[in-house]
Amino acid sequence: MTDPSPPGLTLPLASFRPVPRTGVIYVMHRAAECGYQRDGLEWSNLGQGSPETGNLAGAPPRIERLQLTSRDHTYAPVGGLLELRRRVAAFYNHFYRQGKRSQYTEENVSIAPGGRAAMARVVASLAPLNLGHLIPDYTAYEELLFTFRGFIPIPILLDPAKDYRLSPQALQDEVVGRGLSALLCSNPSNPTGQRTDGADLEAWVAVARDCRCTLILDEFYSHYVYDAGAAGDAAATPPMVSAARYVDDVDRDPVVLVDGLTKNWRYPGWRISWIVGPRQIIEQATSAGSFLDGGANRPLQLAALGLLDPEVAILETTAIQREFAIKRELLLTGLRRLGISVEVEPRGAFYCWASVADLPPALADGNRFFEAALREQVITVPGAFFDVNPGRRRAHARYQTYLRFSFGPERAQLERGLAGLERVIGRGGGSGR
Repeated sequence: MTDPSPPGLTLPLASFRPVPRTGVIYVMHRAAECGYQRDGLEWSNLGQGSPETGNLAGAPPRIERLQLTSRDHTYAPVGGLLELRRRVAAFYNHFYRQGKRSQYTEENVSIAPGGRAAMARVVASLAPLNLGHLIPDYTAYEELLFTFRGFIPIPILLDPAKDYRLSPQALQDEVVGRGLSALLCSNPSNPTGQRTDGADLEAWVAVARDCRCTLILDEFYSHYVYDAGAAGDAAATPPMVSAARYVDDVDRDPVVLVDGLTKNWRYPGWRISWIVGPRQIIEQATSAGSFLDGGANRPLQLAALGLLDPEVAILETTAIQREFAIKRELLLTGLRRLGISVEVEPRGAFYCWASVADLPPALADGNRFFEAALREQVITVPGAFFDVNPGRRRAHARYQTYLRFSFGPERAQLERGLAGLERVIGRGGGSGR
């Protein structure tokens, strides 16, 4: 689903196509039309795609000031500052590759100005091939896979009866049966909160290696883990998920990872991300960055260096997991109390993927529920946005009864949002005003 603009929309210049707003961008635009102000205390943003950014108990102090020099006003290299690339490589080697012969170096890292820019670099570098993508998945993939048309996007539908997860055998069947040369997906998943880790993730990497199918994994939620199964390398290390743990040869295994400061360090406004993978792929992705985005800003790259210190990352991740686990239970309990069905509890990320199918008919539709919630100053995201459908090639729309609810905001905002949803359901979708 994309921005439902009226049919027959004309543009001032016929040379341009209508470009839709997707996912959170659309819902925030719609909320603004209904009076939402970003700092308005009466609203609750359960559609939020970013984590709370304030101080958390036990977390390192937030960076609030930067000291600039005259050099900081110049361009940084398109591929990122050498010291940050080295620090990212060292981070992966420390947490996922201790004792392994093959280690990441700065040549395995490209720094980009945000997650979407990093993904665009990777996708723009792809050769003509069959690219698999999962459904449901991150809304921005839809326009990304449509805009770069040198490959054929092929959807892989996840089954709720299998917890919205793709087993290694199912992955191999898809790769071989559909002739996939690459797979793009988020892990942990946005919107379902499911994750592939441990033996299953190791088997995924083996399938990629054996079938020469490149895994492009969006790991932006890799530190948001809420149950056992993703243990760290040391007792003091909180569980974190990355396919980097199972790569044999960093320059030969076809595994490309995308992450950044946005979620796992809670600095979304910095727009600092990275791509980690075989050096030849990194060279191509960086070349794509030279015409797509021009590179990330210099001052924030320098400021990011300290955040990648292992001790800092451990403190931040531990604090995230403690606080977000509490908010996860708060939202799960509240939604179920209201009759909103969460088929599979999230094991990662900070979203509940939920169905309103059992609510009264006026509310048993994601779009209608979204509009009714806006009238109570609560923002959600209709599930149809996550039915990734590049170019609208499929006529049938899925997830019409679903929504994504975020527990990214602070606890007080979650409680206010649940109270607003209770008013919505109590009124059966009517405005009550």
